[in-house]
This record gives sequence, structure tokens and C-alpha cells, in this order.
Amino acid sequence: MARSEASMIVGAPVGEVYTVWRQFENFPRFMNNITEVTKQDGDGKMSHWKVKGPFGANVEFNAEMTMDEPNTRIGWNSRGDGTVSTSGQVTFTALGEKQTQIHVLMNWQPPAGKVGEAVAKLVSDPQKELEEDLGRFKEMIEGGKFGTIVPQS
Repeated sequence: MARSEASMIVGAPVGEVYTVWRQFENFPRFMNNITEVTKQDGDGKMSHWKVKGPFGANVEFNAEMTMDEPNTRIGWNSRGDGTVSTSGQVTFTALGEKQTQIHVLMNWQPPAGKVGEAVAKLVSDPQKELEEDLGRFKEMIEGGKFGTIVPQS
């Protein structure tokens, strides 16, 4: 199973950062390989993901939020018979009133097992992509591009 891990400090309060991140449908706005996320239930614990894979392949999977600790942590696991298996967690650490450290840990098993993993590494750099995605998130939240954010309690 492949793994990527990255952290970033953003200039926004932890409540705002968590609230924006918890709205998974925001992901295509800052994550280059995510094309669509749709909620499958009212509280957003189940979601359907569409992702760009290697060589223009489209990858889809369902995910279940396995942890949801407001302003602290979100965890997930893929479910069902999607084309990829994924799990991970994001933690949010308040650094004073106006800064938050985001830490992302992602695990995934692409289609075709070890062969698929090797091919994916040849045509992309998941670690670099995660770091760039976090950089775009930082720019957007600090620039107010998510609109008015009402933190969840």
C-alpha cells in the first residue's frame, strides 16, 4: 500500500479550517486529482469520489468517514468495490487563535496492486501532489476564496 504524508500551517482559525475541510465537495477546488465528491447521506459520512488516475483513467470509490472530531481530526476508509482502496486521516492543531497546522496522512492501493502502484509512481509524484494541494488550500483559505465560513461547533 502506498502512503503520502504532509503538513502545512495556514493563517486561519482551527474552526474555519476544519469546517472547510469537512465539506468534501470543496476538494476539487484545491486538489488537482479530485474531479468530484458527492455526499451519499445527510451528514456527509458517506461520500462518492471521482479521481483522475494515471494515463487519463478515471477512478471512483465510496468512502466512509470513520472519525469526525470537530476541530481536531477526520478519518476515512474506502468502502465497497471501488477501483481503489484508500484510508487516512487529517488532523487540525490550533496554533494560537489565527493559525492552524493541518497534517494529512493518506494510504492507498491503486488498481492492479503492486503493478498499479509502480505505474502510478512512474507517471506521478503523490507526495509532491499532496504538498501542492495543501499549498492551494492555504492560498484559498487565507485569501477568503471559500466565502463566509461559519465554524461548526
